[in-house]
Amino acid sequence: MLARLLARRTGPRLTLALGLTISLVYPAVAGAEEQWPGIREHLYGARLIEAGERMITLDVPYRSGNDARTVIGATLIAPAGRSIRTVTLVLDDNPMPVSAVFRLARPMTRFAFEATLRINGPTPVHIVGELDNGVLQAVQGFVKTSGMGACSAPPGSDPKAALQTLGNMEISINDQRGASDDVLLSGFARLRNQQVSMNLKISHPSHSGMQRDQISLLFIPLRYVERLEIDLDGHRFAEVTGSISLSENPEINLSIPASTQVIDVTMTDTDRTVARKSHRLTSY
Repeated sequence: MLARLLARRTGPRLTLALGLTISLVYPAVAGAEEQWPGIREHLYGARLIEAGERMITLDVPYRSGNDARTVIGATLIAPAGRSIRTVTLVLDDNPMPVSAVFRLARPMTRFAFEATLRINGPTPVHIVGELDNGVLQAVQGFVKTSGMGACSAPPGSDPKAALQTLGNMEISINDQRGASDDVLLSGFARLRNQQVSMNLKISHPSHSGMQRDQISLLFIPLRYVERLEIDLDGHRFAEVTGSISLSENPEINLSIPASTQVIDVTMTDTDRTVARKSHRLTSY
């Protein structure tokens, strides 16, 4: 039943950290079958999902300029007295629809993110935010693509060469006004509750399991960023669950408190490779 709901043909099986078992698929015809009702039921059962237009602003292009590397993001602002604890990004018609999940160990009244993603074909996009009281709110968008089959397209780099830098990470900070610098402005930039954007670049081939080696024509084994653990000043801030929807060498932006001094990121991929990166912010 779940394979029918989350995919559209049988094939190699894999398990997402959320506990979702799906089948890898070839591109489906856009609009041929509405996937969201089944995805929603599996993720949330009979729980009510409220319309979230007042809480969630979705940032999705009308048409992807690069299906293998499309930036999708959202900004969530919780209702008065509430905070956000989990955000789920769903690309309904992607082979692994649940494309990224952000779990906040420190629920926030405002949270924003962006991620570079593979868009396998034209698809609805859902963002679901869960508040600290368990209330769910969601918005829907749609992205058109330049073609079909980005998840099975050949890698952009040599698979063997990509292993040499796998796990390398870069962390940088942008403040809310667009200043791109590791020096956070003291005073104004550190006003209570103000946030800055943490930019994380990860060197990883993000093999989908659907791609073929262009020489041997054999399928390249599945390997993607499965989990990111983000600590701020020695305390867990968020955990991010990835998927094959993350682009090759994925880039993720997250809003974090402007008072942050030290960022520690631990990446674990599906081959159990673990990489760590620490970044200290300076101020004056």
